[in-house]
Amino acid sequence: MSYEPFYTITPRLLSLVESVAALRERIQSSTVELSWIPALQKDTRTRNAHASTAIEGNPLTIEQVRAIEEGRELVEPDKRSKREVLNYFAGLRYVEKNAALEAVRHDDLFDLHRILAKGVMDQGEAGRYRTISVQVGKHMPPAPADVSGLMFELLDWWNRKSRDLSPVISSAILHYRFEAIHPFADGNGRTGRALALWELYRRGFDTHHIFSVDEYYWEDRPAYYEALDRVRREGEDLTHWLEYCAEGLRQTLDRVWLRVQAFRPESTGKLVLRPKQERLLQLLRDHGSMSPTEIWAALGISRQGAMDQLRPLLEAGLVEKIGSKKTGRYALRNAQSR
Repeated sequence: MSYEPFYTITPRLLSLVESVAALRERIQSSTVELSWIPALQKDTRTRNAHASTAIEGNPLTIEQVRAIEEGRELVEPDKRSKREVLNYFAGLRYVEKNAALEAVRHDDLFDLHRILAKGVMDQGEAGRYRTISVQVGKHMPPAPADVSGLMFELLDWWNRKSRDLSPVISSAILHYRFEAIHPFADGNGRTGRALALWELYRRGFDTHHIFSVDEYYWEDRPAYYEALDRVRREGEDLTHWLEYCAEGLRQTLDRVWLRVQAFRPESTGKLVLRPKQERLLQLLRDHGSMSPTEIWAALGISRQGAMDQLRPLLEAGLVEKIGSKKTGRYALRNAQSR
């Protein structure tokens, strides 16, 4: 037998895939100047490591994760939480190193899982398919005896048939099917999300490894789990899941474009955007310009807090103040080119 995913290409899914392709093209065309790529890659790796481990309950903040990535010591860190983050960084490096791998084998999956799950498994053995039954919420994954055969079918589909699909779609299918099989006793969530990234890398979709898709799943975990569960309720129809994942990629690339602007060569500084600054840039893009009062109301922060968010954006040349001192408003600099 072979794995055959079932789904429908709806008008919404087609529109999302086209939007993602257009955004990707814009981002790719802006990466001719490569001097700032390593900084953006480092930021992306931090965001993915934080988000994917946070989904599984890791309590470390993104700033703490960034400190770990930079080799700085944390004050009284929880050893398991730190190990999970270090493992995920190592897993991402493994995926990046093997981005051009033509065929992914069982042993490659075992290596990745061994890296991600080392020292943090509650049950089972890292780098080996499970020999016990597990339950994930209301979902009962296949029996242990069926896991190896199902994974053989999935790998066969991934290595051959997935190439006929857009990577937007194939990465989402791979992500879901891996989670449905749940081949390891523990650590499947982190591994499945790493595999989805691996597919984007293998297919040349994220050439520079600067898309932090896991943030989308982490920011609304109930929606993430609901999208997974809905496939099961609808008889393994992947249509809604594909729309959900395509929307996630669209939002991710929209954010990446903002980050690219913050790292662009003509910027006076290489700015790592904080979440409220990303939200502020999105607001300015959507509204054209905003007064200080409108900004702090929209962000739900104080006037001083709004200025603290604005100041680095002004210094980096991303935002400019227009109008007089009393009636001044803030807008994206050269907004027409964004």
